[in-house]
Amino acid sequence: MDLRQIRQFIAVAEELHFGRAAQRLNMTQPPLSMSIRALEESLGVQLFNRTRKSVALTPAGTIWLGHARQVLAEAERLPAIARRAARGELGELRLAFVSIASYGLLPNLVRRFRDAFPDVRVDLREATSDMQFEALAHGDIDAGIIIRPGEAFRPSLSHHPLPSEPLVAVVPDRWAPPDAIAAGSISFDRIADAPLIFFPRHVAPAYYDAVADHYAAHGRALRIHQEAIQMQTIIGLVAAGLGVSLVPRSMTEMSRKGAHYLNLEGTPPRIEVCMIWKDGHDQPVLNSFLSLLDSPDH
Repeated sequence: MDLRQIRQFIAVAEELHFGRAAQRLNMTQPPLSMSIRALEESLGVQLFNRTRKSVALTPAGTIWLGHARQVLAEAERLPAIARRAARGELGELRLAFVSIASYGLLPNLVRRFRDAFPDVRVDLREATSDMQFEALAHGDIDAGIIIRPGEAFRPSLSHHPLPSEPLVAVVPDRWAPPDAIAAGSISFDRIADAPLIFFPRHVAPAYYDAVADHYAAHGRALRIHQEAIQMQTIIGLVAAGLGVSLVPRSMTEMSRKGAHYLNLEGTPPRIEVCMIWKDGHDQPVLNSFLSLLDSPDH
């Protein structure tokens, strides 16, 4: 059985006349009759009742007609599907991201991508930067949004810088000085000796080092009172009164009872995020996504 036979079956089923069906198919009647007989034999089912004066569908043929039309319609769509897939308009994008991206950068990127490519499924996975490098190496994700590392990228990876942002202080409400709350900012020296809630260095070395350098510039060593991995956890621990932290400004979008965000006076440390992906792979969907990074809206 092939698509040619399915087309022939549909023509005969709609015309209920082999001669008219043959005309419609631009062929002669004997080869058409032979082809339908061969189709019935391959299926082991009689599709037509034939007499000298009429042709009618059998009950099985009537049911099969609906399915045959669906198959043919799907087959006729295949060339367009192939072209759309090659243009990156169909498929799946597996995108990992660090938690800080979910409060500003990521929602805008995903919205714009879904607007431009509505038939691409986006699989979002939150993961720390170090976990994303491993996931890329194993082919578990197509791209990731990470905190830019201080060292050079691996040769197998490509990257694209994304907007950087300053760090702000997050302090427990009961620790926040009224004058700092009124001003919306605080001197780093006023919180530098407070217990620090932060993550271990391997999670985001460049971020960790930027904060450590800031402490050093103010004559202090970075000493972590309590480690936590996720930003939501860090801010929750601050809200519980365990200490203070320095977080990206985008995190101020996450309101948490008991925690207060304050800009750092002077020149605060900044962190950079970037998009990374495996180099040298022809991935039309990924290319479609990356094309948005060069537009002014990101």
